[in-house]
Amino acid sequence: MPVRPPPSSPAHLWTLPGGLTVVFERRHTPGFAFDLRVPVGSAHDPAGAEGTGGVLEEWLFKGAAGMDARALQDAFDDLGVRRGGGVGPEATRIGVSGLRADLRAALALTADVLNRPELPEDEFEILTDLARQDLEGLEDSPADRLATRARQVAFPRPAASPSAGYAHPASGTTDGLDALTPQGVRAHLTRYGQAGSVLGLVADLDPDDALALVEGTLGGLRPGLDEPVPAPFHAHAQAHEPHPDGEQTHLSLTAPGVGPRDAHWLAWQVALTALSGGSASRLFHAVREERGLAYSVSASPILLGGHGYLSAYAASTPDRAPETLQVLRAELARLPQGLTPAEFERARTGLATSVIFGAESLRGRAHALTRDVALFGHPRSVQTLRQSIQALTLTHVNDFLSSYDPTRDATTVTLGPSDPTPHPDATHA
Repeated sequence: MPVRPPPSSPAHLWTLPGGLTVVFERRHTPGFAFDLRVPVGSAHDPAGAEGTGGVLEEWLFKGAAGMDARALQDAFDDLGVRRGGGVGPEATRIGVSGLRADLRAALALTADVLNRPELPEDEFEILTDLARQDLEGLEDSPADRLATRARQVAFPRPAASPSAGYAHPASGTTDGLDALTPQGVRAHLTRYGQAGSVLGLVADLDPDDALALVEGTLGGLRPGLDEPVPAPFHAHAQAHEPHPDGEQTHLSLTAPGVGPRDAHWLAWQVALTALSGGSASRLFHAVREERGLAYSVSASPILLGGHGYLSAYAASTPDRAPETLQVLRAELARLPQGLTPAEFERARTGLATSVIFGAESLRGRAHALTRDVALFGHPRSVQTLRQSIQALTLTHVNDFLSSYDPTRDATTVTLGPSDPTPHPDATHA
C-alpha cells in the first residue's frame, strides 16, 4: 500500500501487506545500501532474562536456511558486502552495503537470517559466555558503568512491566544471562518480523523495481510484534556508585528534552550544538578551557519511548568533581537566557554541515531514511532538512529556550571514590 511522503521528499514510501515499511531513495551509483530496523531491542528482553535480544542477534548469524555459521558467513563474504548493525535499547538493526548486482542476494540472505535461522544449540553456551565477557569489559570501563547506572536511575523499570526496560546494556545482566535457556531465546524470535519494521534502501533502481525486489525477498517475513516499551522518567533522582580505586569521578546528568515530532526539535538541536558542539561550545569553554576542570565534557540527545532527553557527562579528579558538577549544572541552567548571535550562527552552521556529511555515504543515507521514518514518521530530504535549519532564527531558538531549563527535573548520577553531591535522600548503588 503506497503512503504519500511530504511533497518535498524525493524518497518513495510504501507499506507491504505484512506491515513492513519501505523507504527508498534512488541514487545513481554502482553500489547499494539498506538498513533494516526491527522494533525489538534490549528493552524488550523479558524481565529476569536480560540479554535475550543480544544473544539472539548473535545466534541468528550462526547459520540459516540449511547453512552452518561458516557457510552463511561465506555466503555474505562471497557477495563482497559489508554488514553491520546490532541491538539498541529499542530496536535491532541489520545494515548491508555492496554492489547493486548483489542487492537481491543480500536481501534474500537477510530474510533467511530472520525467517529461517538454524539457531544451533551447541553455540548457545558460547554466546552467553561471550556476553558475560562483554559485561566484564563494561565493568572495567567507569564511563560505561556510569551510563548503565544513569539509565537505571533515570528510567527505572515499572514493577508491573513484563519487559526488562532500559536499565541494562544489550549484553544483559549476570543474573539474566544465567537464566537464559535456548527455548526462551527461540521464543523471543517470534517478535522479529514485519510489524513496525522499517527498511531504508538506497540504490540506482526504478522505484517499481525496488518495490518488487523488496516484496520478493522480505515480503515473506513473519508478522512479528510492535510493542513499544514505555520509558517513564524519574525526575530529581540522585545516586552515587562508589568506585574506591578510581582515579577520576564521573558525572552524569539526564534531563527531559524535546521529542522528534515536536515543533521545537530543530531549535533544541541547535541549542545542544551550542552547548556541546566543539571547541567553541559552552561546556568545552566553561569546564575545560576556562577552569581546567575536566578533559572530557559533553552533552548529547538520547531518544527513548518517543521522547527526547539531554544527557550530559564529565570526568574530573575527585577533589575537583564538586566544582565540575556545579559548573556543568550552571551551564545547563544558563540555557533559558538564550544564545548569542555568534553562538547561534556557529551552531546552525555546524548542524547543517553534519546533515550534509551524514548523507554522503550510501550507508549513512540508508540509516537516515530508516531513522526518519521510525522517529519522525516520514523521510526527510537532505535539501528540505537544510532549508528547515536555515529557516531557523535566533528569535525562534531563544523563544524556545526561554522556557527550557534542563536542570529543573534533572537526575544526577556519579561514580568515583567519593560522592560529590552529598544529599540526605540520595540512593547509593
